[in-house]
Amino acid sequence: MQLFYNSSIKQSDTTFVFDKEESKHIIKVLRKKEGDILQVTNGLGYLFTTEITIASDSKCTVRIVAFEKQEASQFKLHLAVAPTKMNERYEWFLEKATEIGIQEITPIICEHSERKVIKTDRFQKIIESAMKQSLHFYMPKLNEPLSFKEFLKKEHPGQKFIAHCEDTDKKALKNELKTQEDVTILVGPEGDFSVKEIQLALENNFIPVSLGNTRLRTETAAIVACHSVVFKNEA
Repeated sequence: MQLFYNSSIKQSDTTFVFDKEESKHIIKVLRKKEGDILQVTNGLGYLFTTEITIASDSKCTVRIVAFEKQEASQFKLHLAVAPTKMNERYEWFLEKATEIGIQEITPIICEHSERKVIKTDRFQKIIESAMKQSLHFYMPKLNEPLSFKEFLKKEHPGQKFIAHCEDTDKKALKNELKTQEDVTILVGPEGDFSVKEIQLALENNFIPVSLGNTRLRTETAAIVACHSVVFKNEA
């Protein structure tokens, strides 16, 4: 299946018109024609089966033949991950986490963060592409960057964990996870969380956890955490 994405399509529609950019891609690049079937999601769990009625490269129009809704996960995984010094590493994390099945991502700016200015436009495009490639019908939510302290001030229902490298008493994440519960996990920058940040997280009821016996890069730690939660809930 080749999946297309458009946030504007809804279940009450009978026809839909793609914007100029998407229309050009469908008609000129993919060489789709009238009568061809397109599968489209709006990122809200819906999959629309549509048929091209006007094969215009500026105004591709489709008729909605059928639609179905995929049930949402019984849990929500929210990863708050410090941006990496190299953007490419964070983009890799976003792509893979979306493929695995994350629901929400917040870039957090920490004391040891080497990158403190983030533009989320490109990040959003990477998430969208990964969602389509992996045939997910729910678009992960990408929040605007927040400082570590600002993030802790917000409500985070369910289980809350902080993964850090300090040599202190930590529990194994895989042993602490409960199924069908919301989970929020903090992952720090290359220089790890500061001692002050770790203490602040503990005061806000975050449980310190280990992701394994080796020291992981930020983006690798985030992927390990993401997969651990999804795997636990699928087992």
